[in-house]
Amino acid sequence: MKLNIIQQRGLWWAISGAAILASLVAMAISWQQFGAPLKPGLDFAGGTRLQLTRDCVVSNSCTDKVDLAEVRQVLGQQGLDSSSLQILGDDQQVLSIRTRDLSVDERTALQTALDETVGPFDANSTQIDTVGPVIGQQLLVSGLLALLVSFAGIVIYLSLRFKLDYAMFAILALAHDVIITAGVFAVLGLVLGVEVDSLFIVSLLTIVGFSVNDTVVIYDRVRENLKLNPGSHINDIVDSAVNQTLARSINTSLTTVLPLVAIVVFGGQTLKYFALALIVGFLAGAYSSIFIASSLLALWRERSGQAYDTSAPSADPNSQPETFS
Repeated sequence: MKLNIIQQRGLWWAISGAAILASLVAMAISWQQFGAPLKPGLDFAGGTRLQLTRDCVVSNSCTDKVDLAEVRQVLGQQGLDSSSLQILGDDQQVLSIRTRDLSVDERTALQTALDETVGPFDANSTQIDTVGPVIGQQLLVSGLLALLVSFAGIVIYLSLRFKLDYAMFAILALAHDVIITAGVFAVLGLVLGVEVDSLFIVSLLTIVGFSVNDTVVIYDRVRENLKLNPGSHINDIVDSAVNQTLARSINTSLTTVLPLVAIVVFGGQTLKYFALALIVGFLAGAYSSIFIASSLLALWRERSGQAYDTSAPSADPNSQPETFS
């Protein structure tokens, strides 16, 4: 299979543009509802989270799923109307409540009221997490700082290994991947109430590392082809480089995504959305490396009068370029 990357670059950019626009719209709507581009989890927002599981050993206690109307009524009586609720589990017998920071007495009173009205709940399965707002803010700032530092490090590395324009377009491709991943989770937050936590920041950092690896492979082949064919047009160089590394890029992405799909389907609740973020980011990263970073580089070189890199030294005709399979 041979792709015409440059000839059809308008199509590739239109697809990415539509995905980015949809992501930004979803994040804007999320900002209106939650005060943040993504629905913040307990790690970032702070507060108390209670996860209560019905005790189904008691006869006839699990014939129906947890009634959220009854739960909200209890929360209203406790002065916790603004709390966030979610039903978990395949049998919908697990209640998750995220609310403001509760004292021990307030938490005990709430659990007792819920147990009498909605329960009974299994005391051994109860999970309670509390994070102060200051700690949550520090976690968010630290996560974003780590993301920015990783971007800066990538710019420095690619500038030294290649040239500054290579680095700039690689960063644009990484921003493309991060925005689309965030957009998908903005939609999930609006539709399914999915919250992002510190694991989401970890997934973004992992996506950045994986995506830039794909881009480096393509750029390395571009540089190699420039040495082998110093008089060729940059469009031909890029088309050739992408097609030479295409099988490697697709195979790497698929073999990485398949185990993540297994985690989403068969894994626990904790890793489910972490793996889903990686799947979205890895697929977006493979797309941006092949179609966005390469075509932007070709366009820049063409518009800046560097379509023919005659400064590149000719390679030894007997040498063979490194292959990526």
